[in-house]
Amino acid sequence: MPLYERTCAFKTEVHWITLAPRMRRLLLWMAGNEWLRRHIPRLWLARRAVRRFMPGEDVEEALAAAEKFKSQATAVLYTHLGENVTRGEQIDRAAEHYEWLVEETHRRDIDGEISLKLTHLGMDFDPEAMRTYMDRLCAKASVNGGRTVWIDMESSDYTERTVAEYERLKQSYPNVGICLQAYLKRTYADVERLMPLAPRIRLVKGAYAESSEICYQKGREVDANYLALCVSMLSAKRNGQDLFLGLGTHDVRLIEQIADQADSVGLGKDAFDVEMLYGIRADQQRRLKDEGYAVRVLIAYGDYWYPWYMRRLAERPANVIFALRQMLPPW
Repeated sequence: MPLYERTCAFKTEVHWITLAPRMRRLLLWMAGNEWLRRHIPRLWLARRAVRRFMPGEDVEEALAAAEKFKSQATAVLYTHLGENVTRGEQIDRAAEHYEWLVEETHRRDIDGEISLKLTHLGMDFDPEAMRTYMDRLCAKASVNGGRTVWIDMESSDYTERTVAEYERLKQSYPNVGICLQAYLKRTYADVERLMPLAPRIRLVKGAYAESSEICYQKGREVDANYLALCVSMLSAKRNGQDLFLGLGTHDVRLIEQIADQADSVGLGKDAFDVEMLYGIRADQQRRLKDEGYAVRVLIAYGDYWYPWYMRRLAERPANVIFALRQMLPPW
């Protein structure tokens, strides 16, 4: 590349790094804005952009995408988008849907698991119903191929309650996993707390607006903590700890650093899963799989996609440019 082009590229990167924190704050504000949540999904351009990140709103579209990955021997993870429901009938529908999905995935012989938010099952206003439905769902998954039911982590308001529910479920169901967030300063203590349970942990960076008192604010701090948490868990795994680790990130450089750390303690690339979203860095998903990594693709679907989509953009603000490109005509 000529010196002029390299200089321009460097200036662009520096400029974007400077803007990224402000862009992230804006996107997270947009994710939580109720007026925008009601109106943005009606726009054709917005719906066009989000289709790059999910196969569609309908479950049949999600299953069709999973069938394609099945033909490539690639595992999937479904999430039916929804959170903070406010009515009992919403809980019932969500729970029944997930139970049906577990059975249908098993019937189609798809290597698929499910991931859900506890507020989608009523944690906010009917925690007893939430616990009942989680018991039913974990039991249903255990008799349909022993599939894992993953609990998504939400904002810090729910962290302690989510970890406590995971502890309760793990006493009876080995096939339950939890998502933890590397940007929270408490996460190392949560990992240590869960170790006696032979935990199944999916580690993500985190995508909610949190205060500096409880959360690392700078990207390099989050990355450093992510790597440190993985090194700690892989070291425990090498020493005989019963532990499953999934890397919920699109940061390929970080994934490869973790693989190097695994190799340094005598573990292979199959010591953890790499879990990436449908449509994001698909070329890297294929490359990592070809190189021996265990890759799983997260397939999101449903009509409540707006807050989820904005948080995905906030995780890596450079994706905003990518999203804008999706709105343009093919030419």
